[in-house]
Amino acid sequence: MSTKSFFCEVTKDALCFPCCQSKAHVTHGHCSIEWMAEEYRQKLLKQMRSVWEKTQENKRNLNRETSKVRMWEGYVTLWRKMIFAEYWKMCPLGDHEETRYLERIEEESKEIFQQLKESQHNMDVKGQLLRGIYEELKELCRRPDMDLLQGFETVLEKSESAQLHMPQPLVPELGSCPRPGLINWLDQFQVYVALDNETVTCQVPLFEDLRRLLSDRPDVANNPTRSKYFLAWGAESFTSGQHYWEVDVADCANWAIGFCNDSWTRKNDMVVDSEGIFLLFCIKENNQCHLFTSSPLLPQYAKRPLGHVGVFLDYEGGVVSFVNVARRSLICSFLSCSFSSPLKPFLCSGHP
Repeated sequence: MSTKSFFCEVTKDALCFPCCQSKAHVTHGHCSIEWMAEEYRQKLLKQMRSVWEKTQENKRNLNRETSKVRMWEGYVTLWRKMIFAEYWKMCPLGDHEETRYLERIEEESKEIFQQLKESQHNMDVKGQLLRGIYEELKELCRRPDMDLLQGFETVLEKSESAQLHMPQPLVPELGSCPRPGLINWLDQFQVYVALDNETVTCQVPLFEDLRRLLSDRPDVANNPTRSKYFLAWGAESFTSGQHYWEVDVADCANWAIGFCNDSWTRKNDMVVDSEGIFLLFCIKENNQCHLFTSSPLLPQYAKRPLGHVGVFLDYEGGVVSFVNVARRSLICSFLSCSFSSPLKPFLCSGHP
């Protein structure tokens, strides 16, 4: 009896040499079972690497979504405090308008929370699917040659299908509340900001820190295509009073604006978790823009400003606020700050 040492790629059968020459198989492709099994194992190993990478990507995304779900209620509570503490004082509304706006925020926040929970669930399901596929691939690699060859196409199809349509993190945005008189009110405190120590650099640690946070990759700062940044701070320091200035960020993908301590501008590291910095960041990563505030580092879920950003300092009141000038709306505020040293305006902008 002839040894069945050949594999028919069409019927997926083991054949002996005479059978390969038979009318039923002569037009089919045939290879040595051992040779073909080794080739398929290499393909399975390649699929396993791909599935593992997708699993890690999904895990990072799931961690981000879980963090948003956990922090969302606290963020909405803080947003209400910002509105009551500053927005109403800057540009008061009637009771009816206030109530209507807060009701809208409440509805939006609940809807966004449900979207985040659904996104979290989808990522959890995708993670389970990918882990199951990885185990199937690993198990098939260990199977005898003929079992591997006969099961290869089915598992490969499942693997490739599982890697499609990877759920991506949501970028939630609470709706803004335009105030017609807001900018006019702020303009009474507008100051001219002369910049000092202007420089162009590729190394701004605070942006590299944020990119590591967004990507969960410790080597992201070594990306050779990173931005060139314009970096400067105000020549004048403020120790009292109320002051307002604006910056046009329309052509910038990455920027940081706000106030910082005199001492921070003299440091070489400028890390994002430093004390004495009151900054709003916009970071573009994976074609999405994210807003953060410093001290402590917190995400801000307001609509990204596409034109001028206004920065307002109330030194005695312990407040730094950021406004979307085009929308005449609040982005966020630092509340109940204790300024113990002079503050300088700070600006950093760059392109991807």
